[in-house]
Amino acid sequence: MPVSEAPLMVVGSESTYRWINFNDDVMSPKDLNALRHEYSLKSLSENDVKPTPIEQFDLWLSQAIESGVPEPNAMTLATSTFDGKPSARVVLLKHYDDKGMSFFTNYESRKAKNILQNPYGALVFYWPELERQVRIEGKIHKATDAESDRYFKTRPEASKIGAWASPQSTVIPNRKYLERLMADFEEEFKGKTVKRPPNWGGYTLVPTLFEFWQGRPNRLHDRIQYTLINNQWKIERLAP
Repeated sequence: MPVSEAPLMVVGSESTYRWINFNDDVMSPKDLNALRHEYSLKSLSENDVKPTPIEQFDLWLSQAIESGVPEPNAMTLATSTFDGKPSARVVLLKHYDDKGMSFFTNYESRKAKNILQNPYGALVFYWPELERQVRIEGKIHKATDAESDRYFKTRPEASKIGAWASPQSTVIPNRKYLERLMADFEEEFKGKTVKRPPNWGGYTLVPTLFEFWQGRPNRLHDRIQYTLINNQWKIERLAP
């Protein structure tokens, strides 16, 4: 077996990490400790943040957009099964307000099946250009048909057809199989309005916790947490 195809495993101590190639016992050092970044751009105080987390999020997202962060609405969505087996993936935030954070997907995808089993989830936004991170926790609710239809109408035509063509999260034989499905649906919808597939739509995570993280020197980061208690947001500082 070529070296590139050999099974690999990361092992190491507090001071060093290495890749082990099990086939020939050749060890190639990877000094992960050298991959360090000193955070120094800004600070964050509990005395300066907005009174509600959605206002603070709106400010930070606006600054991420203005700073040219690529896909600033990209967020990691973490879900789990009924017995706690987690999975995570990056999705795009498509709407937010004081009611929650909304995204859209195939209702037969792995994430949708997770949400059906366990409706609690978490989101993470990471904007390295600003040395910032936002964590959000809450319960996920399925969007109404009207909400899903309204967003679906804004999608590019090819993306609309792609929602019909992709059997999301299922095993397929090859790329050509997917391209053939796409071509078939393009032919089917030629000259027609592409309506939303019944197995595709939105979800909204209704937050009960926000954490705003600002990188600081010497790993003494600023962490400001908003917790929803009796319909009021409590603001606290967390140790880094």
